[in-house]
Amino acid sequence: QVQLVESGGGLVQAGGSLRLSCAASGSIVSINTMAWHRQAPGKQRELVAAIIGGGGTNYADSVKGRFAISRDNAKNTVYLQMNSLKPEDTGVYYCAAAVIATTISGSRAYWGQGTQVTVSS
Repeated sequence: QVQLVESGGGLVQAGGSLRLSCAASGSIVSINTMAWHRQAPGKQRELVAAIIGGGGTNYADSVKGRFAISRDNAKNTVYLQMNSLKPEDTGVYYCAAAVIATTISGSRAYWGQGTQVTVSS
């Protein structure tokens, strides 16, 4: 089994910053793409940012220039640095990882439980 645990969420004023972390642990051989998604109440979950093993990144248009995704492969950890936060960034942020595990059945996408980010006006 592989587990992803997020941390770093909280309440912040508009214009402020937060850094989210997500650490993967378990029967991991390697991790390909890692990503952050978010979901506001009554809204669809959306991709915020993704990073591949080689370091290439993709961002939602709404966060380009404000958010930065990075990873530490030695720690199996992905980060999301969020700057210039806006109220519309509020939501539950979930990390996800495409994992190559020690078994074929364990090799799949895994999701964390989510961490709440609230941006006040």
